Amino acid sequence: MNPSTEWDAVVLGAGVMGCSSALHLAQGGMRVLLIDRGPICREASGVNAGTLTLHMTRAALIPYAMRAWEMWMQAERWLGRGVDATHVPGLTLAFTEAEAELVELRARARREFGAPIEVITAARAREIEPGLNPALLKAGYCEIDGYASAYLTGRAFRHALDNAGVTVLEDTPVTAIDSGDQGHVLRGPNLADGPLRARRLVLAGGVWIEDMLAMLGVHIPIKVLVNQLIVTERLRPAMRTVLSVANGLLSLKQFANGTVLIGGGWQGEGDRERGGVQARTANLVGNVRLAAYAVPALAEARVARIWLGLEAETADAMPIIGDVPGVANAWVVGSAHSGYTSGPFMGRILAQHILGQDPDLPLFDPARLVGLPMPNA
Repeated sequence: MNPSTEWDAVVLGAGVMGCSSALHLAQGGMRVLLIDRGPICREASGVNAGTLTLHMTRAALIPYAMRAWEMWMQAERWLGRGVDATHVPGLTLAFTEAEAELVELRARARREFGAPIEVITAARAREIEPGLNPALLKAGYCEIDGYASAYLTGRAFRHALDNAGVTVLEDTPVTAIDSGDQGHVLRGPNLADGPLRARRLVLAGGVWIEDMLAMLGVHIPIKVLVNQLIVTERLRPAMRTVLSVANGLLSLKQFANGTVLIGGGWQGEGDRERGGVQARTANLVGNVRLAAYAVPALAEARVARIWLGLEAETADAMPIIGDVPGVANAWVVGSAHSGYTSGPFMGRILAQHILGQDPDLPLFDPARLVGLPMPNA
């Protein structure tokens, strides 16, 4: 690259939200550079459970998740390649009276924001999913559910980004940003041609957004959630829907090849800085036992692999999408629960905002979080 090049926009962070922002900015006529410290979509966006659910989406984010769900299901149309998006119903299971009350409350809250979730009897749930534990009391049911293959996300986005003319720099960390009236200068150890210059800057670093904002002198705390994921060896057909257990929000799905993915539930430990993250054996065992309780056929499954995926959370547990406070021509997007589900739509509405268009749905002003302490920090 020519070191004198000034980009219309540089997007820092090549997960789903960063990729979507870069793609839509380029389609809006901008010359865009997408840069990441690692490969495209290989952090949280490439290792999550791929669940496309409304059950585990916060109620106020249901309209965003529903629009994003449509985008995932039509990925081949706007990305040019699919991500094996599969539409199946979803069930949230309640095995205790407390869980049953929680299912009722969650369904009611999400219906207020447009989610087609209803509470059904245990008998009806077992008609839909015969392999459920007979101890089931009731379930939340949603026709809009499903999953994608998260590991295909980067491939699909790379295809779309290349076609849109976006330049992608992988394995290129940025360690300093100088911002002023003339734009932004990004520096890093692997930038052989010198600093990058951008008229506009988008921060889309997931759990690393706090560190990115700090380079601009803005301090917004981000909590890191360490999700544990388990995939089993191939198993005879045991389920045909996406399942979640109300107690712990564990998610279960079986792929066409017979493997079962168990995600969420009790977490791992560590953080993004001091020594990284690691699994918690007791919690992994607990997640497997809970999965086997919900679907008894899983008791015969053998674990093939485990891995960890990081999820970001703000102090008020809502996304951060909009203008960086006090920094001209800088924006941020990320830190959303079920961020993979909602990610492509959230990147699109931020791009609409940057392009001077009216976003399809409102943004989430980052200024509200400045000085707001993280609960239980």
